[in-house]
Parts: sequence; structure tokens; C-alpha cells
Amino acid sequence: MPLAGNGGYTVRRYTLDFDWRAPRTPFAAGATVEATATQALSRFDLDFAGNTLHRVTVDGARAAAERAGDELVITPARPIPRGSAFTVRVDYTADPTLRRHRDDAIQDYGWTPTPDGTVICAQPDGARLVFPANDHPSLRAPVTFRITTPAGLSAVANGRLVGTHRRPDGRVRWTYDSEEPIAAQLVQMAIGKFTFVDSSGPRGLPVRDVVPDGLVSDTEEYRSLTREHLAWLERRLGPYPFRRYGVLVGDTDQPVALETQSLSVVPKDDLLGDRVDAERNLVHELTHHWTGDSIALRRWSDLWLSEGHARFYERLYSEEHGGVSLESAMRAAYEQHDRWRHDDGAPAEPTEATLFRAMRYDGSALVLYALREQVGSRAFDRIERAWVTAYRGRAAGTGDFVALASRIAGEDLRPFLTPWLYGSRTPPMPGHPDWQVDPVED
Repeated sequence: MPLAGNGGYTVRRYTLDFDWRAPRTPFAAGATVEATATQALSRFDLDFAGNTLHRVTVDGARAAAERAGDELVITPARPIPRGSAFTVRVDYTADPTLRRHRDDAIQDYGWTPTPDGTVICAQPDGARLVFPANDHPSLRAPVTFRITTPAGLSAVANGRLVGTHRRPDGRVRWTYDSEEPIAAQLVQMAIGKFTFVDSSGPRGLPVRDVVPDGLVSDTEEYRSLTREHLAWLERRLGPYPFRRYGVLVGDTDQPVALETQSLSVVPKDDLLGDRVDAERNLVHELTHHWTGDSIALRRWSDLWLSEGHARFYERLYSEEHGGVSLESAMRAAYEQHDRWRHDDGAPAEPTEATLFRAMRYDGSALVLYALREQVGSRAFDRIERAWVTAYRGRAAGTGDFVALASRIAGEDLRPFLTPWLYGSRTPPMPGHPDWQVDPVED
């Protein structure tokens, strides 16, 4: 996605105002973007698609604005000098519609309706359907959310609830602070008839689940496992990297779970079925908070690092808790790997249309499994702990991982990892000469 994100400035904070009314109903919205120019700007772009634009100001003065595809091109009344702080305000009518992504594994994204409200599915580049942003996975900024709802409905967003304010007409404004910088693709905002269920994780970590009123008891059994999941992952990856966590139960037709930062969305159906499958999904989204949320993607072609790690630890947890063994799952993935390379691209070579296909999941977990077989489990564990420690709160990519793994293992791993990450043929699996790849027929 070469047009994702924009240069020339750094966002310091987003403040988002939403006067939400009802599912699938347009409503008044506004976004304030505080930024600093990294070069002299006579104009600049924000990623912003759909919605009805009303007014754009820069430092309080009316600015010219025009659409160019999914870009909002803004020309301020006066050029902005390099190094200057400036504030953009965009007022618009939010149009809560969905867009179909080119990768059919994602299905629709943007505003996702629920029976009485909405949740946000922004990954990979759907944030621009919700608010104007610098929408690139490596770019993060704190977000303040001010969401006004009808009486009887609640709002939730990433981070901490700062407060609520009831207006004379009975509507309620909910204010949230993300607490940490956040990539646009990881933003979450949800409205509905919710019950907030508070508990705690290791060392008193605040855990707040957000559950549609009618699903509280039915989902409790699996939601209550979060403390155990946190403890299990912390033993392998170190302390949880954010100030709070929780599960937002999605009452939608979307079957996709999302690792939205500090508040993972998990579809209700994932929490109403088989325990092994439910725990796999819960551990998968939680793992992302170390690898994918705390460590941001340098670019979308590095997605294998995020999804591969989440799938690897999900499979490892499942093996230890009654599921299929990791070796069996990886052998099955190995057999399909050349086919996935043919259809989806190698792990580090996706296209936009194949970004979230099988290769980025079990196919990418297989790369980590091969690395563990090559260097041994003890060296692999040191690599993993060093990875999430060295790049906590930073963006990193494939080259960074290969370099760190080589340093920790004490050998140059580029000759080993390069054919696993790139190209059309799957290398032999270390320690498993009997594993065979199914041939691909064009």
C-alpha cells in the first residue's frame, strides 16, 4: 500500500469528537490534529475517505481542502515553517458505511454496525473511513476520544475512561485517553448497551471487558481466562507492555478478531463455542500486544512478524492446553507452504490483495518454528525476549528481526532466513528431513 501515510509532519495528538446517533445513521463529527512540520509545508495531506466534509482550519484560519482519492489535500492560508507546531481541525458528517477490502479475508471494514451501536474495524487502512489521520502502521500518536451517545447506551475506546458528562438533553459524553501512542489501524471505538466487567491481571494490571448486556454470562467462562493468558505470555515475552487490557465482545456479523490496542475485539461466536478454539483466538489477539501493537510494523510487508508471532504462541499455548501439537500444526503448514507461496506470496512478500491470507498466519509461524529448530529452543527464547524488549514502543521490520536474531544466536542468520522469507520455494526444515512440501501445479 504505497500511498498509506504522508510525509512532511509528525502528529503529536488526535482529538476525536463524535456525536453518535444510531446504527447506520450519519452524525456530526470533528477531528483535531496537533502536528509538527518536519519540512516547510505549503500544503499537506491527511488520509481521509468518504464522509461529508464541511470545514477545515489550520491554526484557526480557514484552509483550502480538496479530495484526491482517499487523500484530503489541505492548503493552509499561510505556509507552515519547518519545525513549527500547527493544529488542523476537520469538521465533517460521519457516514458510518463499510468498505470492501481487496483482500477478501478481511471482508468489510470501517464502521461496523451492531444491533444497537457500532464497533470499529480499521485494519489495515480503514481508519480513514472514520477520521482524518496519517494512516501508516509505523506512525503513532496519542488519541483523545470524546463520544456522545443517547441515554441508555455506553461508549468505549482504547485506553482509560477519563470521565462522563450528562447533557441537559440526556445524552452522555464519554471521554477516553489512549494513554499510549497508537497506530490508526489499532484504534477502537464502540457504542452499545454494554456491561463493563472489571478484574485484574498479574501485578494488579487493570482488566476491563466490555460485553453486550445479553452476552455477559454466556461469555464469562472464556473471558475469565485472561489472567491466565497474561501470566503465560509474560513468562515467555516479559511484562505486558500497556497499562490495561480487556476484551470487547463483538456482536457483529464480522467473523474477524482484532488486536485493537489495549482492547481486543473478539466476535461473540468465538466465545460461545469450543474451548480450545476460543483460547487460541484469545491468546492470538493478546500476543499481538507485544508483537504488532507495542512493536509497530515498519511497513505492511512486515506483517508476517505480527501475525506469525501471534499464531506461533497461540499454537504453542494450545499444545500445552489440550490442542493439536505445535509440531503437527507446523508439519501441516509445511506441506502447504509452496502452495501458499504461489497463491499468497512468500511470508515477507505479500500484495495488498493477499495481505491477510494463510501465509501470514501459519505460514509465517512456520518461519519462527524453523528458526527455533535451527538455533535451538534456548537461543530462540532469548531471541524472542530480546526482540520484544529492544523494540518495545518502536517500529521495526524484517531486517531488524534478522539482525537481532543473528546477534543473539551468535551467527549470521541471513543465509538461513532469507529463503524462508522470500522466494517461491520452501527450504528444507531443519531436523525434519522426512517433511515434504506438496507440489504446486500451475
